[in-house]
Amino acid sequence: MRILILQGNPDPAGGHFGHALAAAYADQAKAAGHEVKTLEVAQLEYPLLRTSKQWQDEAAPAAIAEAQHHLKWADHYLIVFPLWLGDMPAVLKGFFEQALRPGFALGKAQAGRMPKKLLKGRSARIVVTMGMPAFFYRIFYRAHSVKNLKRNILQFCGIDPVRTTLIGTVEGKPASRAARLAEMAKLMRADCRADVTAAGR
Repeated sequence: MRILILQGNPDPAGGHFGHALAAAYADQAKAAGHEVKTLEVAQLEYPLLRTSKQWQDEAAPAAIAEAQHHLKWADHYLIVFPLWLGDMPAVLKGFFEQALRPGFALGKAQAGRMPKKLLKGRSARIVVTMGMPAFFYRIFYRAHSVKNLKRNILQFCGIDPVRTTLIGTVEGKPASRAARLAEMAKLMRADCRADVTAAGR
């Protein structure tokens, strides 16, 4: 399986817990014989889109065009980001707006019809870190930003299934962090088994 890790932390220096989580997932994937690439979104240079015409008609910037090549290459995506003001960081949202354009992720719009989904056959896991307890975000806030990314962005482009993992209280005890890192290896194995089973049907 070809796995692309989308690191959505907006700090280009790295070194955050989300980076460690992604590395644990990648290490398990490589040990199992899978191909892994990592895309550090914060290290890419691209402007924010400001008009519908830019999104639909203009050519993607060079960094985004290269990222699209990696997105097309992959069978499975791991998307990791910290919760900022209840949502994904702006740098990651801007990346999705740039990369998932008509002609790449979606077919050209036609009156009265939903656009064709061009990224079918791929799956994803979303991993979100946050300071609050994960159950509070899920129950009180209903994990609205994660649902939006899953349903209105990824599945809208044909990426399915999309699995989610919420990791709360990230400033907790070292033992808790160690358990979360071990969990990433288990999640990778579960994703692989599920996708292989689905492909065999």
